[in-house]
Amino acid sequence: MSGSVQAAAPSPAVSQSFLVSHLLGCSILWASGFLFIKLSDDLSPFAIAAMRGLLGATSLAVWFKLKGKRLLPERHELKNWIVLGTFNGWLPNVLVAYALTQITTASAAMVQAAGPLIVAVMSHALFPDERLTRLRFVGVLVGFAGMGVLIGPAAIPQSGISPMGSLAMVAVTLSYATANIFVRTIKQADPSRLALGQQVCSGLPATLLALAITGPDAFAAVPSLVAPLLALGIVATALPMLMFMHMIRRAGPTRASMVGYLLPVWTAILAVLFLGERVGGREILGGAVVLAGVAIVTFSGKAKRPA
Repeated sequence: MSGSVQAAAPSPAVSQSFLVSHLLGCSILWASGFLFIKLSDDLSPFAIAAMRGLLGATSLAVWFKLKGKRLLPERHELKNWIVLGTFNGWLPNVLVAYALTQITTASAAMVQAAGPLIVAVMSHALFPDERLTRLRFVGVLVGFAGMGVLIGPAAIPQSGISPMGSLAMVAVTLSYATANIFVRTIKQADPSRLALGQQVCSGLPATLLALAITGPDAFAAVPSLVAPLLALGIVATALPMLMFMHMIRRAGPTRASMVGYLLPVWTAILAVLFLGERVGGREILGGAVVLAGVAIVTFSGKAKRPA
């Protein structure tokens, strides 16, 4: 993870073992984040986002120090850190924490599974080597039809589905997609430094927002929630972010966003096992349609290697 990655240089072929191991590792670790957020819901969404960012940044900073790496950003890194800290950090973290007060973890993860579809559409518009074929375009339409099954009933009064929670997760998906595309545009970067900078610029703004909105009382429950918060910051944030930054730089945004394909599976399993949630027929149908669309987009045609 040391050294830099240059977009101008030819990238090495991405092995199946690298892609599969990173996809499984990222998806399982990130899925556990939904569980740890639920276990920390005595805190406000801003406080949860603050602790997630601060603990993630601290753990990465310790790792950097042990490796003898530089911690402070250089001038050209500041923009990258701020953008990623916003769109891949405090903003979606706050929205996820809020959404989980309104909807189940399994439903939230199934909505977020549409992320690869949004990334595919954005990549098609921005990168010549990420163009959608006709079949992939059909996959996008199928995926968004699944989104309609998942969150469409929220527009019907008395449906029991929270429209605000569903919309919050749609915003989360858009935010993550924007960050994924932005990483692809960075011409030179050390993925581990992107992960560190993102967490620093995620934790600090979220802390300021929590203090401004709620005051110091926002963190009053932290001592009683040390275990799930540490797990959220380190296991579900810092570790998968390191893996994801390497994957998106080597494999490109479309294939890296396949993490969203696996996320709802692990999230649903953890929710049933540890939170006592039940996954209904609508969630299963909508999630299956979304994942079918993602599968068509991801696996149809030969994936091109990023420049």
